[in-house]
Amino acid sequence: MATDHSKFQRIVILDYGSQYTQLIARRIREQQVFSEIVRFDTTAAKLRENMPKGIILSGGPNSVFEEGAPGIDPEIFNLGVPVLGVCYGMQLMSQTLGGKVEPGAAREYGKTEMATEPDNILFAGLPRSFVVWMSHGDRVAAIPEGFKVSATSANCPYAAIRDESRRFYAIQFHPEVVHTQHGSQIIGNFLFKICGCAADWKLSTWIEDTVEKLRAQIGDEEVVLGLSGGVDSSVVAVLLHKAIGRRLHCIFVDNGLLRANEDVQVERMFKTKLGLDLTVAHAAQRFYAALKGVSEPEAKRKIIGREFINVFAEEARKFSHCRFLGQGTIYPDVIESSHALKGPSQTIKSHHNVGGLPPDLKFELVEPLRDLFKDEVRAVGRVLRMDSELLDRQPFPGPGLGVRILGEVTEEKVKLLQQADLRVQEEIRKLPQYKTIWQTFAVLLPVRTVGVMGDQRTYEYTCAIRSVDSIDAMTADWTRIPYDTLAAMSNRIINEVRGINRVVYDISSKPPATIEWE
Repeated sequence: MATDHSKFQRIVILDYGSQYTQLIARRIREQQVFSEIVRFDTTAAKLRENMPKGIILSGGPNSVFEEGAPGIDPEIFNLGVPVLGVCYGMQLMSQTLGGKVEPGAAREYGKTEMATEPDNILFAGLPRSFVVWMSHGDRVAAIPEGFKVSATSANCPYAAIRDESRRFYAIQFHPEVVHTQHGSQIIGNFLFKICGCAADWKLSTWIEDTVEKLRAQIGDEEVVLGLSGGVDSSVVAVLLHKAIGRRLHCIFVDNGLLRANEDVQVERMFKTKLGLDLTVAHAAQRFYAALKGVSEPEAKRKIIGREFINVFAEEARKFSHCRFLGQGTIYPDVIESSHALKGPSQTIKSHHNVGGLPPDLKFELVEPLRDLFKDEVRAVGRVLRMDSELLDRQPFPGPGLGVRILGEVTEEKVKLLQQADLRVQEEIRKLPQYKTIWQTFAVLLPVRTVGVMGDQRTYEYTCAIRSVDSIDAMTADWTRIPYDTLAAMSNRIINEVRGINRVVYDISSKPPATIEWE
């Protein structure tokens, strides 16, 4: 479902590949202004079709000197709207408007003390000196005509510059990261004092608007939806049910790789409690058979994805009268699939959902969440009065426990891991900071070790516990779980789960490790 943003004022962010680009968009939306990320090569003519209140040029990993470095349509600077350049965006703006950029004598990375000049609206209400987060190699050596200095640092004479007459502002640091003091206020000054935005981006209004659009798009037709039990597909299900009621048909594929009792919980939640039309496809043995003898991680992912699509397609054919397919696509999915600066990236691990269906299933897509970040999806769920138990669920991979069992996946190993993970979940939920932890789970390793239970020697599996803190899963750090909680997890797994006699804790960050083990 393509969303009409004309109801909301918006800020457009040209994406130059920074790992922080999505964070800029989130920081803007936190101040109730709608933000949209578009490709760096979006033209001024395209932007003029739905004129934004302001434009931000994001940071990026490139140097403006590199051959093929991402550029900008210079006509964007003639649109008459405010522009803010951030890091690479500052260098690109300066170069395009006649300034000079040069390689820095040394790369400046990390926290830096910055001093601001007086009478600068971008830094209005802030102290004259504060800490910012720098991440750049090149720097502006001469500013364009009409600009003046807004701030300096020890290594950067042009830490921030401005041309007030044209409402062009540029900063060499990243206001969107938590390491920059007063970053949200700097962004707020750009939104409200410079661009004149109104704080009109409210999720309650978005829900009403989206339900109207769903009814208009679907009409009297019916929708089939692949329901995983995760936050995204669950919120889509409730939104669609609100819009079209029993003309929504949900399909839940039990692949045998779910958490303990998850199939029962999903059926109770959506069929019994919420009254949705739900079909549960019990296909565990089919998945186990397909995975027999397979140990390579990417091969396992592809098999699980393929079988998921096959099972879903078989069930979906029973709803041949349905014209639409609902999906839980969210904004980071859209950005990652369409904003790559250098073409296809190396495959780290493949993902699956109900895309790639057989050609006989010619559904039209309904994707009501495609403009929202994960935290906004949860917020929508709360406005819709969905259970916090469901909304606060931690992310769970599409291939399920298939990528948390290293080596061959068997029914016996799945049941073993389900019981270990159940105890991990029960203990982690007791922590007051549980809702701030991104993900906590157990992994079954293909390693047997010697142990002693009572007077008997054992030779059983090793279980790893993984817990990470993250904002969006792009980067993550291992969680400092209290020792007492780790001890409780370990004791319960070893004493209550027959087949595991050793527990270890994973203290790897991402990067270099991934969150999942496979």
